[in-house]
Amino acid sequence: MTEIISNMVEAHVFRIRNNSLEFLLLKRAEGEYYAGLWQMVTGRIEEGEKAFQTAVREIREETGLRPLKLWTAPNINSFYSHKDDKIVMIPVFAAEVNEGSNVRLSSEHSEFKWCAPKDAIPLLAWPGQRNSVEIIAGYFEDEKHFLELVQIPLQF
Repeated sequence: MTEIISNMVEAHVFRIRNNSLEFLLLKRAEGEYYAGLWQMVTGRIEEGEKAFQTAVREIREETGLRPLKLWTAPNINSFYSHKDDKIVMIPVFAAEVNEGSNVRLSSEHSEFKWCAPKDAIPLLAWPGQRNSVEIIAGYFEDEKHFLELVQIPLQF
């Protein structure tokens, strides 16, 4: 029987620069799974960790950045793994960082770029990732949005 698991997170790091929203995209390094692919911060949940804690840890490990604020996005991404016959459910987070923060890439990535949502969307491979950018951008760019993302208190 196919099992449903949740062992990964997706964290969309963004900054506000000149009153505009910019998303951080990372390019997978050669020799890594999905080499050359542009993505947001992703990672596996470690034992005893909550998903939002994984998002903060992975952001630090992959970019050297510390989120100022963290929110849950109102969607979950998913995929099917044929290797182990599992459906993987991925919680999605939005993380704001300081406009002037310096990105320090881990060995998993070879490049980074800050992109407006309209420029980030076509670079992402999977529809769920593109949808996440659209949803997050909608919350922060649309002043008349009637809902708010749920903010997670951060303690360092």
